[in-house]
Amino acid sequence: MSTDKNHLAAETSPYLLQHANNPVDWYPWGEAALKKAKAEDKPILLSIGYSACHWCHVMAHESFENEQTAAVMNELFVNIKVDREERPDIDKIYQTAQHLLTQRTGGWPLTMFLTPEDQVPFFGGTYFPDSARHGLPAFIDLLQHIAQAYQEKRHEIIKQNDSLQDVLSNIYNSTQTTISLDAQVLHNAKEQLQQSFDHQHGGFGRAPKFPHPTNIERLLRHWVMSKQNDEEDFRALHPATFTLRKMAGGGIFDHVSGGFCRYSVDDYWMIPHFEKMLYDNGPLLTLYSQAYQALHEPGFKDTAIAIADWTIREMQAPEGGYYSSLDADSEGIEGKYYVWDLDELQSLLTTEEFAIIEHRFGLGKGPNFEDKYHLHEFETFAETADHLKLKESQCQLLWQQAREKLFSARQKRIRPGRDEKVLTSWNALMIKGMLTACRVFNREDYLDSAQRALTFIRTTMHQDRRLLASYKDGKAHLNAYLDDYAFLLDAILESLQTQWSSEHLDFAVEIAQVMLDQFQDKENGGFYFTGEDHEALIQRPKLSADEATPAGNGVAAYSLLRFGYLLTDTKLIEAAERTVESASYQISNTPMAHGSLLHVLEEILQPPKTIILRGEQAEIAHWQRLCQKDFLPSTMVYAIPKDENNLPESINSKFSVENKILAYICEGMSCQNPIDSEEELLRNL
Repeated sequence: MSTDKNHLAAETSPYLLQHANNPVDWYPWGEAALKKAKAEDKPILLSIGYSACHWCHVMAHESFENEQTAAVMNELFVNIKVDREERPDIDKIYQTAQHLLTQRTGGWPLTMFLTPEDQVPFFGGTYFPDSARHGLPAFIDLLQHIAQAYQEKRHEIIKQNDSLQDVLSNIYNSTQTTISLDAQVLHNAKEQLQQSFDHQHGGFGRAPKFPHPTNIERLLRHWVMSKQNDEEDFRALHPATFTLRKMAGGGIFDHVSGGFCRYSVDDYWMIPHFEKMLYDNGPLLTLYSQAYQALHEPGFKDTAIAIADWTIREMQAPEGGYYSSLDADSEGIEGKYYVWDLDELQSLLTTEEFAIIEHRFGLGKGPNFEDKYHLHEFETFAETADHLKLKESQCQLLWQQAREKLFSARQKRIRPGRDEKVLTSWNALMIKGMLTACRVFNREDYLDSAQRALTFIRTTMHQDRRLLASYKDGKAHLNAYLDDYAFLLDAILESLQTQWSSEHLDFAVEIAQVMLDQFQDKENGGFYFTGEDHEALIQRPKLSADEATPAGNGVAAYSLLRFGYLLTDTKLIEAAERTVESASYQISNTPMAHGSLLHVLEEILQPPKTIILRGEQAEIAHWQRLCQKDFLPSTMVYAIPKDENNLPESINSKFSVENKILAYICEGMSCQNPIDSEEELLRNL
């Protein structure tokens, strides 16, 4: 393989750097590549992936490291490599285009062929093998056919591109069709989730199975609201808790180190694609913490703590930010770091410890991953205790002893690669998770972790009053996207509810204002994915449905609504309401796909409760713990010391008096008289 550098050597993205020594003459997305394609009249081969992606590695080894394939690519195309994590704007556009062209779901690696003059795709797919198999052509043959079609069928391609561009330009026009939404759509979402719920294994739909934390949170919120209305809805609660248990017991969860893998390839949550993504684990940390707070089920606490501890140990940079992901592969083999030989387990553990492993994880059933054992719970501790005639507490103690030995043995293995770029949006998701876990489990180390990450974002990723999207090796760059602003505002509001900081309040005000100025669709409501001054692409996405992460529009509206009630700022509240209105048609059609926007609708229909506590720091901390003890998703609690100054008038007017704690309770914009007794506060909760 050639060792000559291509045009990726100066990039910071670990994914792009993985391809910097390919014989393919890769360019990053930018003016140099686009100009070259126009000047040479060559179609663009756009390849999009990410560093932890298993099939991206497979295609790289088969094709991009192959001299013969690279020679064809270099002769016939201008080749552009994109990290979808750094450029989600490009990824979202071309994933949509791929679906429109092929009527198939997308994924990574994404392989698209674009006309050079306008970057509109005329053919695409995902992974293509090096030789024809599974109904897919050999990649090198495909390259030659595509180049020939570009030369011989230019007129047809231009005609198709015009039609595709028209669809892409108008695909979000339905957001201008508004319909009235009421509580029925919340019920419809619950029913859709109930219908798709896998009653045997948990989750929604069939394999591949993704965690979808927004769906589970929607059900938990629905259950809590039904309790408050004296009509407790166990049809909402059971799918949520059953799924949480099954995921935590499954192989998608790392029983040794903690943290969740991206998804399960089977219905049982048994065998994952082994990459671990920060964007999954942040929301799952929030969710398991909330589930424990609501139900006090020990397994939920254990899972949440395992996620948080793994994140601090393996994913937090010395500078404070959180890294992006761990690779699925090590030593070129998927899952090698995570799986076990039976002989190895027996040699590491005592007879008693091995007996727990054998029963709990079903080792007697035989290998479950390529002649190896990947830990997946077949028995609960209670069931294992019954089989072994032990107390459940003895089983748990033996498992902890075994776990420590397995962890120590695994630490000696060659580790998977780690993508050490820091992304603002994904960091915000984990900051929120850490802060939630801090409050629920009273863990000061989680607060410290979250505050270090938030400080890193504020001091390094925020320059000239604007956020940047990505950081690595001392360089922060790329204009931030809607998700960066929306997720960060949500995280800052969580921070203010955990430990008040007027400095963070000012930061939140600035983030909210830029989001309104740069991203808001001022004519129709809602928010675009890219800012007003972003690079012009073939489409400006405006997304309402949740994906692997919650929809930016949903989180933007959610945080603006809550922030608006804290500041009594009708401009923020109206922006949130217009966001829901702009997506009302889509929400009504597919409620279960819009969980994050349904959270907003729920709080528009029944405004959230805002509690502001004023008094001496040590004294209000006790009241704060009382207010935050239970899972009350529509209640916000801000404990603001009496000597805090430089506050907005809406907060400053809620002052304390000498030697008294006062609680100001507001629902929406309507506030009660201040409360000065703990008993009355509890009654009002």
